[in-house]
Amino acid sequence: MDADLTPEQQAEAERIYHVLRQSADADLRAMARLLAGKADADLLGAAEFAVRDRAHRIAAAALEAALNGRKKGGTTGRRGPARTAANPPSSSAGK
Repeated sequence: MDADLTPEQQAEAERIYHVLRQSADADLRAMARLLAGKADADLLGAAEFAVRDRAHRIAAAALEAALNGRKKGGTTGRRGPARTAANPPSSSAGK
């Protein structure tokens, strides 16, 4: 799944990787402790969901790290006037 990256993309990948290593370390350690402390019969069920929650937290941090490194888009220039609202219903509407 590795893609050929430009030098700029490779630098961005390295930045994201370092952010993730720092932010995911606590979650990975908690996962390892949880799994190490469970018997084989207890790995599925509640423990499985706890591991999945940690994995989703790491994935969310990855997306956040990628988005935070990008330039904020937005529009430039002046905003146009707001559209006018449609006619409001009469006070007798619904009676």
